[in-house]
Amino acid sequence: MRMQSTLIVLALALLAVTAEASPTFKIALKPHSFVPDILIVPAGVRIKLLVKNTRNLPSEFESFDLNREQLIPAGGTITVWIGPLSSGKYKIFDDFNPDTSGWIEVPKDTKAAQS
Repeated sequence: MRMQSTLIVLALALLAVTAEASPTFKIALKPHSFVPDILIVPAGVRIKLLVKNTRNLPSEFESFDLNREQLIPAGGTITVWIGPLSSGKYKIFDDFNPDTSGWIEVPKDTKAAQS
């Protein structure tokens, strides 16, 4: 039993270190757009994406390209883990307002990606 507890503690510590090592990016969902409308992220790493809904109504962050779908309450913020991603463009949109869309872009040379 003691060994099992030790393994659990080690696993939790490893998860904490991994989460800290992941770069964090922020994007806001406005009434008719994402800001920024194109978010540039690095290739080959897991990304922590914070999505803030500035609207007074709930929204749904969705991306078929990233296989993600998550409800965002009015004025709320969600965390979406994505990646590691290959270079390319990944469409994101508000499923409740499909005309509201943006992109997550992974350039081929990602050393200078914004965070």
